[in-house]
Amino acid sequence: MPRIPPPIALTIAGSDSGGGAGIQADLKTFQALGVHGLSAVAAITSQNTRGVTAVHPVPLKHIRSQIAAVFDDFPVAAVKTGMLGSAAITRLVAREMAARKPAWLVVDPVMIATSGARLLDADAVAVLVEELIPLADVLTPNLPEAEALLGRPIRRPADFDRTGEALLALGARAVLLKGGHAGGREVVDRYYDGRGRLELRHPRLPQEFHGTGCTLASAVAAELARGRAPRSAVRRATAYVRRALGRGYRPGGGRVHVLGH
Repeated sequence: MPRIPPPIALTIAGSDSGGGAGIQADLKTFQALGVHGLSAVAAITSQNTRGVTAVHPVPLKHIRSQIAAVFDDFPVAAVKTGMLGSAAITRLVAREMAARKPAWLVVDPVMIATSGARLLDADAVAVLVEELIPLADVLTPNLPEAEALLGRPIRRPADFDRTGEALLALGARAVLLKGGHAGGREVVDRYYDGRGRLELRHPRLPQEFHGTGCTLASAVAAELARGRAPRSAVRRATAYVRRALGRGYRPGGGRVHVLGH
């Protein structure tokens, strides 16, 4: 009997030469969760466990041709966007998604690397807000990214719910506000949709990790591709990341650890 192929998900993001984040982390996550992964590379980064040394945007025509190639052949069940780098690339991806209408779209608004390197041009934020986020089924910012999207600081726990509601008002159907930058003994990820708030808590580990946000967003996309509803997809994705953190290791000379998929 011919084997039934697994569900298919596409990541549109940057390549991480160090293998800990970006396209590489997304594809490892898809594979670990039983999903066939496709990729459209939007940027090439030169990086390792010590930091990012260069960012090279992919020409627009080549990004468009990658997206066209995979949609022309594969039944894409979910799309995850990550590092897009520039306003022009962000606009291109938004227009492609609006035209192709994937069943599920997860937008991870990658702006700054763990090392502090900027991964999204300042003028691209407005395009992200105005053109791509309104198409998102799930938006997955961390706290600094949420601050950049809304143009205001998030300092106290009392700010979190207002932030979640404000992010929903940008047009995404649901928001997963990642809590790794908030401090404290627990990491609290907060999910918001039309039904209200869901809190997902887990103990904070002492190590510094690279690629956690990429992995979480791609795990959400994978679970959506497998047929889960968004709340269930987010619960299962956060559980997967907790397991991957527990298997983490330090592959290079820098301090950062990567997740064990």
